[in-house]
Amino acid sequence: MSQDKDRRGPSDRRRELSDHVLAEGSVSASDLAERFGVSLMTIYRDIDELEREGILRRFRGGVTVQPSGVFESNVAFRKKTMLAEKEAVAAKAATLIEPGMSVMIDDSTTALELARLLPGIDPLTVVTNFLEALNLLADERGLHLMALGGDYDRLHDSFLGVPCVEAVEALRVDLCFVSTSSVFGRYAFHQEQRIVAVKRAMLKAADRSVLMIDHSKLGRTALHRLAPLSTFDLVLVDDRTPPEALRSLEESGVPYEIAPTRA
Repeated sequence: MSQDKDRRGPSDRRRELSDHVLAEGSVSASDLAERFGVSLMTIYRDIDELEREGILRRFRGGVTVQPSGVFESNVAFRKKTMLAEKEAVAAKAATLIEPGMSVMIDDSTTALELARLLPGIDPLTVVTNFLEALNLLADERGLHLMALGGDYDRLHDSFLGVPCVEAVEALRVDLCFVSTSSVFGRYAFHQEQRIVAVKRAMLKAADRSVLMIDHSKLGRTALHRLAPLSTFDLVLVDDRTPPEALRSLEESGVPYEIAPTRA
């Protein structure tokens, strides 16, 4: 296609383009050019800009929001994936919480499912850097809600950076619940160093820590080592976890429990 026929501005087109890729997961550049009525050159300019912003990543011939070893999918995409498994793991995690506790949750979408279950377990102090979780729980009278500030990151809808780490380090909680993008061997990994820094601080600030992961995270690796699995007091996985992955957890010596998904 030699001429652009799209009359939308670049920002509007890129917003629609990112929404389309979020819905599809992965799309070829040629399909995008046809869909938006623009040249491949224009599409690649859009892709380059969206990749620079961290919204999606480019691969040969197309674009995707699927994670890789160095790219973490943004929160809008992660909220739609493995939802039944995340709900199951969150439900299992909620059974560990008792009224009167102080609980810290990270900015993972599994932790968001746990946040939905916290109303009713009161009184309870909840600490988080996840803006969506804060908004979800803001009107719950039985909860004492503490927000961890810092640099707002719109791709994760959370607060990160040195101010957030320092805010975490000033606290001590009974229980900390975190998730991560990959577990390989005896270690948990994540793609982004700034996320790792906050999660590590959270683990150090808790009397007990729980790793919540769905089975898609197991057997994958990412750029940054978050922590040995031995750091966690408990690992929660869903019941669709393959037997070989469970054997790997057993070999690590870390206690784990299996969360049943709904039939």
